[in-house]
Amino acid sequence: MSEQDNNTKDGNLNAGEPETTSKTDKSKKKKKNQSTKDKISLSNLQAQFNELHLNVGSVKTSEAASKKVFKFWSTQPVPQFNDEEMLRSAAEKFAQEVVKPRVLAMDQAARLDSDIMSQVFEQGFMTVEVPTKWGGTGASFTAVALVIEEMARVDPSTAIFVDVQNTIVSNIFLKHASEALKEKWLPRLCKKDVGVFCLSETTSGSDAFALKTTAKPDGPGKYILNGEKMWITNARESDVLLVFANVDPSKGHRGITLFVVERNAPGVKVGKPESKFCIRASSTCPISFNNVQLTSDDVIGEVGQGYKYAILTLNEGRIGIGAQMIGLARGALDIAVPYTRQRIQFGKPISEFQAMQHQLSKVATEIEAARLLVYNAARLKEEGKPFIKEAAMAKYYSSQVAALASKKSIEWMGGVGITTDVMVEKFYRDSIIGSIYEGTSNIQLSTIAKYL
Repeated sequence: MSEQDNNTKDGNLNAGEPETTSKTDKSKKKKKNQSTKDKISLSNLQAQFNELHLNVGSVKTSEAASKKVFKFWSTQPVPQFNDEEMLRSAAEKFAQEVVKPRVLAMDQAARLDSDIMSQVFEQGFMTVEVPTKWGGTGASFTAVALVIEEMARVDPSTAIFVDVQNTIVSNIFLKHASEALKEKWLPRLCKKDVGVFCLSETTSGSDAFALKTTAKPDGPGKYILNGEKMWITNARESDVLLVFANVDPSKGHRGITLFVVERNAPGVKVGKPESKFCIRASSTCPISFNNVQLTSDDVIGEVGQGYKYAILTLNEGRIGIGAQMIGLARGALDIAVPYTRQRIQFGKPISEFQAMQHQLSKVATEIEAARLLVYNAARLKEEGKPFIKEAAMAKYYSSQVAALASKKSIEWMGGVGITTDVMVEKFYRDSIIGSIYEGTSNIQLSTIAKYL
């Protein structure tokens, strides 16, 4: 944290009053600010890393919007390669300029903006790890986490739209699909198709392998898919469905097989989105399958190995949820901390009271600790080292921190904090989902205990 961002005076946070400076100092500061803007401009990023296809196009930053971004976070606490920092910076720029002005409207409408969905594909944010030969960005898994974090810092609903495509859908194809399936589906996923992960059912939540959906053999190389999935994220926008079904229930979980299904295949029906109080713009729908005809060409990996693929995928996906939660926590403080420096009570900013300073410091420290857990798990995963325990810790802890940070932000802002226009209350609502999907907090604790 820089001295300028800290705004400290005699050990206390001040109200950020303007200081008297000479013309020379102002000139130097202006040049420094211009240099910073040049470094993060998307046109420069594209010139340095043109494989990413990161062109925001006609998007312009308003002066008012740029002033709302509160810069008090430290640099990323992990070694980064140039492409990771470029992606993070581009994601931050996109989130602040394109997504932020539409967040409130999307939350109220309970629907993602179609233009935002198109642009996240155009920018290369939807398939960050996918090699460029299929149209992806070809970056690291840590870069995925950084993109998700920056998106969630503005809107967790947009972040989960990006997250599922990267940490779940693309990962499944890259790790388990045949070359033929990769050639068929990855270019589509990079360009415009939205993929979804169909595992949960009414009777199989945390006990995922109790699923009832079946894909019964119907002659050589043929299957008939029947059943219903619940709580499917991004279902309303979906084009490609990754469906877990049992080909032989007598074998229990060893009959579970993973299929890729077209959304427009006969017999597939996406139900009405659930009405939720959190991540409202993100669609969550049931999907039913009525005598859907499949072939062995639609099987991802090996028959009967679907349960393994589900476990492996969720372990990786939990890192993405951790990134979403730390982004959410940062977003809440981005709004609340400047407010404490502007709010005058008893003759001075409330940020100058020691009690407030201690609360701010504790929450900021918790967020940094959660970030380290997430980044460490991401690095372990991409290096091929054991990361299951670390991923569970990252998801569990970051979801706790997100709830704490957003709740405290409301308290610090008082009555203003509960108003919808400020959007801190939205961060608090959205934080609740972190302890539920991709493994509840209790499931994470049970997983951690197995590896102690």
